Amino acid sequence: MQALSNKTTSLVLSYQKWQKSLSVGSNIATIHVDEVAAKVAAFYEKIRGIIDWKEEHLLKRRAIERTLKRRLFTKLNLDNGNIEESSEIAESLVLELIRGGHFPNDKIAESKIADVQRSIDKYIFILNNTEYKKKRSRIELYSWISSIAACEIEEILDPSIKERALMNYMFEVINQKIKVNGNTKMDETEKSIQVFVATGRALFNLDSSIISYYLLKYRYQGWNEKNSFKEDIYAVKNSLDYDLNHPLGDKFYKICEKYNTPFLLLGDVLAETPEEGEKILSNPTLLESKITNHYNQRIKTLKKRLARAAFYSTLSIFLTNIVSLLLIEMPFNKWVTGYFFNYIAIGVDILVPTFLMLLLVITIKPPRAENLPRVIMEVMKITYGKGQDDVYEIKKPRKINAIFEAIINLFYLLGFFAIVATMVWLLAKINFPPLSYVIFIIFLSLIAFAGSKIRQRAKELQVIEERDTLIHLLIDPFSTPIVQLGKWLTGKWQKYNFIAIFFSALIDMPFNVFVEFIEQWRYFLKEKKEKIH
Repeated sequence: MQALSNKTTSLVLSYQKWQKSLSVGSNIATIHVDEVAAKVAAFYEKIRGIIDWKEEHLLKRRAIERTLKRRLFTKLNLDNGNIEESSEIAESLVLELIRGGHFPNDKIAESKIADVQRSIDKYIFILNNTEYKKKRSRIELYSWISSIAACEIEEILDPSIKERALMNYMFEVINQKIKVNGNTKMDETEKSIQVFVATGRALFNLDSSIISYYLLKYRYQGWNEKNSFKEDIYAVKNSLDYDLNHPLGDKFYKICEKYNTPFLLLGDVLAETPEEGEKILSNPTLLESKITNHYNQRIKTLKKRLARAAFYSTLSIFLTNIVSLLLIEMPFNKWVTGYFFNYIAIGVDILVPTFLMLLLVITIKPPRAENLPRVIMEVMKITYGKGQDDVYEIKKPRKINAIFEAIINLFYLLGFFAIVATMVWLLAKINFPPLSYVIFIIFLSLIAFAGSKIRQRAKELQVIEERDTLIHLLIDPFSTPIVQLGKWLTGKWQKYNFIAIFFSALIDMPFNVFVEFIEQWRYFLKEKKEKIH
């Protein structure tokens, strides 16, 4: 038997606490929605999820944010721009989320509705008591606050106990090992925040909203109370934005992303049988066997997740591409330029971006055989508190000679223009209309970025270094600018996905009214049946 480190013992206790939290007491009243209405709503949410696709772990929170924004909008006072407080928002919000299949039926305590309402009231208070400088800043703040509120509501309804425990465990271990080079000006608090941000992104692929929410709770003790938060919300947001986009953030992430695999597998072992966690972890032979099994399971699961991510991300852009073709490109070229699409141009416009995604996914390689022994070794080191002398150093980027920097930037731009010019030349060969050049390049870059993210996720189990080859040296100068363009457009896409906006504005609200009507109608019929003796 091997003695566990104090951090590992605390982790085992946290997982046991999580297991106990899964059982709802039989004497506790839970929230129930009508099963038929739930099936109708859940089917719609699946369709909605394709249109407004997000990664699987973000779907639930995206649904909360979308529903919250819609319900807050109905309470908006157009005269003064304030949101009217209402005690009905939380209940209707939670019922809609359960009907949509985002939370289980008959599993959430009714008392949590009051907790959600207090949370919503707090955010309404912040929005109503903020001095807005510009109309645009009001809209941006509404959107940001809604995303933070969605994180808190998700935590209330479905607390991520084991995820937070594992995240804190990794943070404590990695934070102790990371050292910032003496030439880099960064105090211990700033370093710890960057390790925390990188840990969340590397371990669970957390987005900016949930990390901002965690940092808000850590920094501002009054954040959880409605009238206790007195800070300038704009200054708070700017501070968080700096933390999330720190100049050295990528270097912290690279380290955490490399060493996240042992922590993920350790979490899998504990989640399987929390009550036997200490017994398993104390036995190195048994632990090695468990780690190997879960590693192989994750390899299989990863392939399925990657395939699903590729399918839905491609389908989302594929459908939008078709809508763009039918509603924008064809009418514009017919009535303005007099051009009529030929079948080859239509096929290229729709199928080439889809084929690119397929190519990016099917060329993903699994980790090499020597990766597993390295993973097992790292698990043993962190479980038993070994490897205390391991140091991961953060260094400032090397300064590049000004002349070399100008030349490198010039080559980067030339690579971008070369690949764009090549695409335009090829499209011209098949008689592509000019407007469609722009749209085709936009969709191709979006697919390239989505594919590169999926390929990056495929490395989540990889600990050993991946070596660059001659192919990378030849392709990267041309592919990187397109991927960077896709990254920038993706940020805009999330804000201005017009199909998603159309669904939210014209379909979401009447559809949910229809679903609520079905539920109320069924309750009415049940009451009538109960009176029949």
